[in-house]
Amino acid sequence: MKNLSIKDIIRFRGKSDVSKKYFASNIKIDIEKNSVGDGGNYWITSLSAISNSYKLNDLQFIHEKKYELEAKLENTEYKRTKTMYERNIAILYKYEDYDFRKLQPSGEIKFIKKHNIDSILTIKGLQIKATPTHVITFQNNDIKEVGAIWFIAQLDGYRQDELGMFTDILFRYLEKNYSKKYNINTQYCIAVDVINNFDVSYLKLQNGEIPSILDKTLDELTKLM
Repeated sequence: MKNLSIKDIIRFRGKSDVSKKYFASNIKIDIEKNSVGDGGNYWITSLSAISNSYKLNDLQFIHEKKYELEAKLENTEYKRTKTMYERNIAILYKYEDYDFRKLQPSGEIKFIKKHNIDSILTIKGLQIKATPTHVITFQNNDIKEVGAIWFIAQLDGYRQDELGMFTDILFRYLEKNYSKKYNINTQYCIAVDVINNFDVSYLKLQNGEIPSILDKTLDELTKLM
């Protein structure tokens, strides 16, 4: 069975009824699709710079990558490549003065090494990928806690309820892999849309500030299979 990403599930939501049935019928076929909106190499330059800046609390990674891409932009004549550089540069401009500490708990934090084998979650019979950018641990009133952050790029960005789906699967990822050893801090279980420059924490889903739509969408999908 194909491993589904949250981006796949969001695409399913936007399809017509006929296209949804076709999508569902092909779930068992292991097909990898690549497009501009999939992330991967297209956004890797801006996402990696943001990831490093978050981890080391140093904006120099963003500044250096922005200058590097601007130089590459000047030296290429290919329209598609120019567009890719321009879009990544636009993201970096949004974060060149960003205070990443507001996305982190106070005090010392540690970064846990992630393993690919832990990234697949089985929900309602479907295999769904959760690939956070960083998993962090920290102390909160002598309690060992865990959180995670996921920087996400998608052409035109996401709505808040769609970004909430990333946060939802992120929480389930932490619950599966770390809840026996750590308390999950939902305030720092965060998905960040770097295109629109906003974030959604799992705490917002818990409080009803953002609607939780993942289970409802998966129910619709499985009924069509």
